[in-house]
Amino acid sequence: YVQKAEKNRIHKIIVKAPRGIIADRKGNELVANVASFDLVLIPTLLPADDSSKEKVLNECFSAFEITLPEDFSSDSSQPYLLKENITREEAIETEILKENCPGFIVEKTAIREYKYPFLFSHILGYTGKISKEDLNKNSDYLMTDNIGKTGVEKHWEKNLRGNPGSIYVEVNSSGKILRSLEENIPRSGDRLVLGIDKDLQETLYKSMEQVLADKKSEDETVKGAAVAIDPNSGLVRALISLPSYDNNLFSRKIDSADYQDLINNSAKPLLNRSVSGTYAPGSTIKPLLGLAALEEGVVNSNTSFDCHGVLHIGSWSFKDWKTHGPGINLKKAIAESCNIFFYIVGGGFDNFGGLGPERIGEYERKFGLGSLTGIDLEAERAGFIPTPGWKEEEKGENWYIGDTYHISIGQGDITATPLQIANYITVIANGGVLYRPYLVDQIVDGESGELVEKLKPEIIDSNFIEESHLRLVREAMRETVVSGTAQTLNELAVAVAGKTGTAQIGGTDNTHSWFVGFAPAENPQLVLAVIVEEGGESSDAAVPVAKEAFSNYFSGENGESQN
Repeated sequence: YVQKAEKNRIHKIIVKAPRGIIADRKGNELVANVASFDLVLIPTLLPADDSSKEKVLNECFSAFEITLPEDFSSDSSQPYLLKENITREEAIETEILKENCPGFIVEKTAIREYKYPFLFSHILGYTGKISKEDLNKNSDYLMTDNIGKTGVEKHWEKNLRGNPGSIYVEVNSSGKILRSLEENIPRSGDRLVLGIDKDLQETLYKSMEQVLADKKSEDETVKGAAVAIDPNSGLVRALISLPSYDNNLFSRKIDSADYQDLINNSAKPLLNRSVSGTYAPGSTIKPLLGLAALEEGVVNSNTSFDCHGVLHIGSWSFKDWKTHGPGINLKKAIAESCNIFFYIVGGGFDNFGGLGPERIGEYERKFGLGSLTGIDLEAERAGFIPTPGWKEEEKGENWYIGDTYHISIGQGDITATPLQIANYITVIANGGVLYRPYLVDQIVDGESGELVEKLKPEIIDSNFIEESHLRLVREAMRETVVSGTAQTLNELAVAVAGKTGTAQIGGTDNTHSWFVGFAPAENPQLVLAVIVEEGGESSDAAVPVAKEAFSNYFSGENGESQN
């Protein structure tokens, strides 16, 4: 009885820990914790006898103008969230009312304030009150806790959460708190330092908005994505998805109308197009096809074909976007984006044997297409690499030479995310290493400021392409800028190598606009992939965005990287 009485007299109240801060590579803080108050009911602090307990519940719920939660149990040790994010004035009023309401606590908490709404929403994600589903997976959480729901906030939840503290209080038989006995101070969550460059992120976002706005009418939504990666580590420098959304709406408990507007929006602003959007890669696949053909001995640096603008196979015609003329070799085919060359290299023609769909798929997988990259974000998609067996099983159709021709120029059923395309280009830029892309560069102790961990680059594969072949393709991509389809980039102070792409959308005449590239061409420090949905020609949409990004990144603090 003594032990039971002591247990009833002493109660433990959890004190939430400040959530860890997220910053960019230069120390710019992207989030803040803003003081907030929740009205919480702790059943164990209610009066012990049933009649007094029922009286308190009836009178106090009426006074606070709230209803009893459907799943409420007076025997539960879990606190119940009654009112979320109440104002300071409401908190003061509640403090006065709760004098006669044992068990009702005004809990000091914090909500996330995202300093750059829209700009970083698809990277950071947002937090919210824990759901029953989340609670089942996280037994050490309370029903009043916030938890990361998407983005970095979700993936790095364990680091960001911190360690809650506690206060032991003495209560009387009516449940009223008499005094505090012991306090354990909570410990802040870790500070996460991203590899993201805020200035580059902002430049890409604004230039994409402007380019897309110039091409769209007022009632159309701008859509696109961009990814920038350090090719020497896999660390992501920028990740853009348009349209975006205000993640502060979620941290403050989004109202029903705003939520319906977001989920019913046909432009899908909640979709992170960089990692979850899957597109036909178009001509951005040609450097990969060129490397596969070199590795397999299908072509060498001197192999050339004549391009008359169309290739006839029986009654079928496979067109190029222009007539490139005689003697088109691999370097010129990449620089000028010659479809005829890659039709032949991929599927063969007359007595020339091409790669075929199996070998094309094999090399695409080597470069990370068709599978998840493993980036530290949720909801990544793997894209798709079609095969003859898949077509027969899923569509009940044979695989034709036309199917091989289509995938050889990044059309047909092949799809990839902008992140996958950027990541495969890093292999060309860095000389043969496929890294796992990642966002968080450093984990810093939230209390002491000392470095906890510097994350190391993770190599997925390396040395699977001969260096001489990579060098030839790098030279070809440089030629794309010097004399090929991306010559406006030659105006920059930094030497850029790249590849343009225009991908048809289904059976329509509309096209997505692509650009992939790296700079400086001789010592690559940044790889960039840009896609503008329904942007038309690359020179009109994706290339101008890339131009702004490279110009911004290789001026100022990053300027020394040109040498």
